[in-house]
Amino acid sequence: MNIDHKLHGKVLVAQGGGPTAVINQSLAGVVLESRKFPQVTHVYGAIHGVKGIVNEDFLDLTQETTHNLEQVAITPSSALLSTRDKPDDKYCDEMFKVMRAHDIRYFFYIGGNDSSDTVRIINERAENACYEFRAIHIPKTIDNDLVLNDHTPGYGSAARFVTQAFIGANLDNRALPGVYIGVVMGRHAGFLTAASAIAQKYPTDGPHLIYLPERTFSIDKYLSDVKKVYDRLGCCVIAVSEGIQDEKGEPIMTKLINCAEKDAHGNVQLSGNGMLGDLLAQEIKSKLNITRVRSDTFGYLQRSFFDCVSDVDQHEAREVGERAVQFALWHNLDGSVVMERTGFYSVDYRLESLAAVAGKTRHMPDEFINADGNHITDAFKFYVRPLLGSGLGSATHLRAPRAEKILRSGS
Repeated sequence: MNIDHKLHGKVLVAQGGGPTAVINQSLAGVVLESRKFPQVTHVYGAIHGVKGIVNEDFLDLTQETTHNLEQVAITPSSALLSTRDKPDDKYCDEMFKVMRAHDIRYFFYIGGNDSSDTVRIINERAENACYEFRAIHIPKTIDNDLVLNDHTPGYGSAARFVTQAFIGANLDNRALPGVYIGVVMGRHAGFLTAASAIAQKYPTDGPHLIYLPERTFSIDKYLSDVKKVYDRLGCCVIAVSEGIQDEKGEPIMTKLINCAEKDAHGNVQLSGNGMLGDLLAQEIKSKLNITRVRSDTFGYLQRSFFDCVSDVDQHEAREVGERAVQFALWHNLDGSVVMERTGFYSVDYRLESLAAVAGKTRHMPDEFINADGNHITDAFKFYVRPLLGSGLGSATHLRAPRAEKILRSGS
């Protein structure tokens, strides 16, 4: 690769998939860094991701003020708006036709698994057409399931939200004991649900049970686990990934309900309703005769919750956008930016081939999950804590001794 060869033309940036609290930091990093290079004629942003590219629906971000970009950077969700479109070959042909017509020479796509695969296909189109072009995938996902990455921008802030939500659930459940179930996003990977464990400060704190997609979920074992905790403590807090599955790899949702919705890609719709939590709660009520059982489905709340952002996540999301531009414009390279952990705690960035990342799913390592498959290990806590950022805080219980009884001293 000739790093001295500079491509002159436009930069195009887009955001795909589910929003996060810090995805706009990556957008700002791309735009501000790109505007430093004289070979860049304009910086365009595609509205609604790949759909905007096909429709030629672009913002000229060259004309956006730096001040406003910085304000957008600290605003959650996708400023360019997003899409769930998963381009096929024909769709990618149309995208490439538009890029070529607009003299797009650098393409940056901020997204997850599907987004990385889209970048790979577009890059192949350019190579086959002998069109000089650089394409970079910038990682983003709250699920933390991109292969080769230690973690991904968006995960730390969503995990911080989950941790704080379960701190509150612990306090509520302690005041009025019963069984509480929190259903957390995560179709194939349990990283986000596992972050709930950081809510445990005292030995009696929950979540007392954590169920992840990486381990087979059995209703019978679940009920047995709940009974053991409830008999011991008189309460039980449970964290459950929406993607928990049976021994055949089928989502539990499909076992408990016969008419599960499916999304545009044919996947069972796991988010957007409280069915799984309600059904798991009903199992406890009917089989264990525990009357006070409640469930919450976090759904979209954890993705773009305002003012619950990890400062570490913010800084890394900005830097990964900047580094993507440097790989493409300084070094004339294509690929997917990968984040790796160095020491405790720091990160570095490297570029991997698009094929090495595209369309693959990372799962929780075995050493992060306990032997019973119903909680996590200290190794995971060590891994996740720096990602949650500073100033997390914790809840405190009263520790004063009980006063001596007078009227009921014998009871």
